[in-house]
Amino acid sequence: MSTDKQKQNAENALREAKERRAREEEQARKRAKEVGGREGPEATRFGDWEKNGIISDF
Repeated sequence: MSTDKQKQNAENALREAKERRAREEEQARKRAKEVGGREGPEATRFGDWEKNGIISDF
């Protein structure tokens, strides 16, 4: 492979990754937010120790 071809492949990969990330961020913004839930990180994802071990949104 020539260096020009490698450079073009790298640029294409970076462009595709940037586009994919933008799509994923847009989808994340469109997701419904929890109504009436507690503020802060999701306890089941980040660990329930953040609120004294109490999970109250189940």
